[in-house]
Amino acid sequence: MGKKKRFPTRWRVMAAILLAAVIGGAYAWWQFIHWTPPREAWPVQGILVGERDTPEAGPGVNFVAFRAIGADFAYLEASSGAEERDASFGRNLSAASAANLSFGAVHHYDPCIPADLQAANFVTVVPRDDSLLPPVIELSETADGCEEPVSDAAVESELMTFINQVEGHAGKPALLKIGERFEERYHLANSIDRNLWLVRNRLQPDYAGRPWTLWTANSALRSEASEVPVRWVVVRP
Repeated sequence: MGKKKRFPTRWRVMAAILLAAVIGGAYAWWQFIHWTPPREAWPVQGILVGERDTPEAGPGVNFVAFRAIGADFAYLEASSGAEERDASFGRNLSAASAANLSFGAVHHYDPCIPADLQAANFVTVVPRDDSLLPPVIELSETADGCEEPVSDAAVESELMTFINQVEGHAGKPALLKIGERFEERYHLANSIDRNLWLVRNRLQPDYAGRPWTLWTANSALRSEASEVPVRWVVVRP
């Protein structure tokens, strides 16, 4: 009988290295999707949720469970543009209140749509309530894709109109949740004097050119509090 071929030592070593790399990568990914900033450095933390964060089955976002894992507040997506409204906002509003979480509302701003129409949408959806956290205006879309051209000056002017109307309804200054692409296009973080909310996974964002107040530190946090990932947010100490 012939001799059995032996698997060369170098291939065994390479296979072991590859296996270790796969295991190490899987562990690093697990850590990443479950990561939140350390509580000792960032004592106030919370979540941003909307219809997309609601499990397909069940009563909705479990704010009690999120409070149990360390959420101190919740921002709730409320409206977008002139007509869109988050279907889960009313339910989330009641559930966050019942869980004794501080909460506030977010409007997704569309630079292609007049400010008055967007403000009317927001004030219709979001109640006038002094207990709410400052309203948030999410700025992630540019006007480059609008059917009718919108100048940079018009974007800033309309945005200021919207801010003034929202603040008149809320009775407090708004927060600007500025995306990196929007800021690169318009450079409004330094020209509009409002607190900022920036976004960058794991690493502290610096694209606004000045200090921020809120930071989305993990845009897809996995936890035992929900079947679906949510956006985890911290407040600058």
